[in-house]
Amino acid sequence: MEALIQKFINFLERDKRLSLNTLQSYRRDIEQYATYLQDLNLNNISNTNKTTVIAYLLHLQKKGRATSTISRNLASIRSLYQYMEKNKIIEKDPTSELESPKVEKKLPQILSTQEVELLLEQPKCVDLKGFRDKAMLELLYATGIRVSELISLNVSDINLEMGFIKCNKGSRERMIPIGSIAVTSLQEYLNKARELLIQKNDEKSLFVNINGRRLTRQGFWKIIKQYKNQAKINKDITPHTLRHSFAAHLLENGADLRSIQEMLGHSDISSTQIYAQIAKNKIKEIYKKTHPRA
Repeated sequence: MEALIQKFINFLERDKRLSLNTLQSYRRDIEQYATYLQDLNLNNISNTNKTTVIAYLLHLQKKGRATSTISRNLASIRSLYQYMEKNKIIEKDPTSELESPKVEKKLPQILSTQEVELLLEQPKCVDLKGFRDKAMLELLYATGIRVSELISLNVSDINLEMGFIKCNKGSRERMIPIGSIAVTSLQEYLNKARELLIQKNDEKSLFVNINGRRLTRQGFWKIIKQYKNQAKINKDITPHTLRHSFAAHLLENGADLRSIQEMLGHSDISSTQIYAQIAKNKIKEIYKKTHPRA
């Protein structure tokens, strides 16, 4: 068994060119499976079958392993059996008809409307940075665009008179409306700060750093972390948090999933449906707090 595991790991390293961490993960999963088989006096993996694998997955479940861990273990074991089948060590892969346990998507962290207001109040329009940061945060929450899309925006991508921005992702282009508060913040940034921040008159980037060059994702991450601390919000806020909050708040206030999908730029509505789960959880929470017989 040890010799087989080593040959399999060598194959993954040589042919699949997997990283050291990934190889260690495969080895750990398969060695744990091998220990389980030995405890059952099954010293030859060729004598195992579909029932053996199912029993092992149930064993992991009884030990309290997370669904994601069980799914990963099955993937590792499946890879080993596929290797054995390909090299004619076994006739048929016993995992070929097994489905991986469904891993429940972790619900994204969102801010309440009060927390969003508190965060957006933090940038003070008393200097160039304040005008820029206020415009960025207002635009993020107004449109739900990704941070990568925010920092990729050019001045030509915004139309303040019509109240929309243009986002390009690969060959797809979408037009997203922006509200009056975001429009005002953008106008103030363009009129009072951007022209003093840029180093070259032909700079296309909408949002630039203090050196006059396009702002980076890392730069934005530092900005939002700073304002989160200033606002004393006790939640883990990532650059994606305002995007999640935008979608959840739209849904709470009656927007339909298809419209939210279009604004977020999701190719599949299943990606948008996670916000419906957040809304359901909030309704349950309200019910438990307010119903006399909950």
